[in-house]
Amino acid sequence: MVKVVAQRVRSAAVSVEDNLIGSIGRGLAILVGIGEGDEEAAVERVADKLAVMRIFEDQHGKMNLSTADIGGSMLVVSQFTLYADTSRGRRPSFIRAASPELGERLYQHFIARLRSHGYDVAHGQFAAHMIVALENDGPVTIILDSEAM
Repeated sequence: MVKVVAQRVRSAAVSVEDNLIGSIGRGLAILVGIGEGDEEAAVERVADKLAVMRIFEDQHGKMNLSTADIGGSMLVVSQFTLYADTSRGRRPSFIRAASPELGERLYQHFIARLRSHGYDVAHGQFAAHMIVALENDGPVTIILDSEAM
């Protein structure tokens, strides 16, 4: 199951070792967790849903506009810790997260799928220690998983 946390932002940026590697203005900051056994179809379902999701306000204050409608961008960051199992002990287990090879391949596919919708997509560096800064707008935070679609 692909897990995603998407936040509506005014701006977002990701840095590795004090070097800015990706930033956006208004749009979505997206944390992506890939699980063992995930496939391209699951990644595509989630990316396609995010590409058209209407979570930006129109002139009447209703969430009727997609990221494309507002001319927004997307910042995608890999986040295996979305697979934390905290059911036992005090230290989370990440055994259900995808292997690094599978995780990186599907993470790159997720980015490519969003780009295929015409989005400007900035991204983090897979498996790196990253600093993510964002200005949440709303706040609006949406949680998606491929099995619920």
